[in-house]
Amino acid sequence: MSKNTRFLLVSLPASISPTNDHDEALTALRSAVTTDYGTVFPFSIPEFKIGTLDALVQQADDLAKLESGCEAVVGKVGDALRTILEGDEGKIAQQKTVNDSQSWFLDGIELSADADPEPPEPAEQYLKSFHWNKTKYQANKPLGEIIGTLQKEITSIDNQVKDKYNSYNQIKTNLTTLQRKQTGNLSNKSLSNIVPPSLLVQDSDYLETHLIAVPRTITKDFLRAYETLTPMVVPRSAVQVSADDEFTLYAVTTFKKYSHDFIHKCRESKWTPRDFKYKEGGKEEESKELERVGKEEKKVWGEAL
Repeated sequence: MSKNTRFLLVSLPASISPTNDHDEALTALRSAVTTDYGTVFPFSIPEFKIGTLDALVQQADDLAKLESGCEAVVGKVGDALRTILEGDEGKIAQQKTVNDSQSWFLDGIELSADADPEPPEPAEQYLKSFHWNKTKYQANKPLGEIIGTLQKEITSIDNQVKDKYNSYNQIKTNLTTLQRKQTGNLSNKSLSNIVPPSLLVQDSDYLETHLIAVPRTITKDFLRAYETLTPMVVPRSAVQVSADDEFTLYAVTTFKKYSHDFIHKCRESKWTPRDFKYKEGGKEEESKELERVGKEEKKVWGEAL
């Protein structure tokens, strides 16, 4: 729908035409509103079963609350779409459709079904060709019952939007974390394919190897200070493992008794200790997990739309 398009619902008595005919009333309105100001389309609604005056007063209040609830849910849907589609206005516009049949498809997969589904249509076209859904909202039922049905439906939609959006955000966060481990710097990326097991002291009761990411601008300070940072640091044990544009990764061996103090002192010196345990096949596991979460993200993305 164009941002400049506005729709007004106008309710007029049929008595504006001499014969009280609805079609003549529509013609009279069209003659009064020229194309310079807008275009008139019929917006037909059925005759409802009206109860007592007291019931109508209560139903008017209920409808006002329902309208506010509908606007809030539509706003949530819009915000969710902007996030899921990363603000792409073209793709967002494609999703602004009305699905009056409660049946829709994504990549050929039917997500929900009615006996006689109709494809979604653009919101502007839906308003111009509006017709009351007599199957879902039967006009022969009391007006209060129809309002109750609408209230339940908007609550259900609100819950679905929350559930789908939260699920998408969770899987998206997981995927981003995994991707960052593959593409980040040495202070946060995965070390599975960087650190050879031969550099690590393993299965020792007394010694432990620590991996420290040091900003490249202060590597000289690190090499001068690490041996005296705490007691029981193995002299000359620092070995450069890898380097990137921002950090140099070192392996340092200490006695386990002072490991906690050594890590604490590293952080105080603005060096980043990396928590890493070598695992056979760890690189392959990470690749499979990244692939699995990537597929799951695409699946949940489609469900959220």
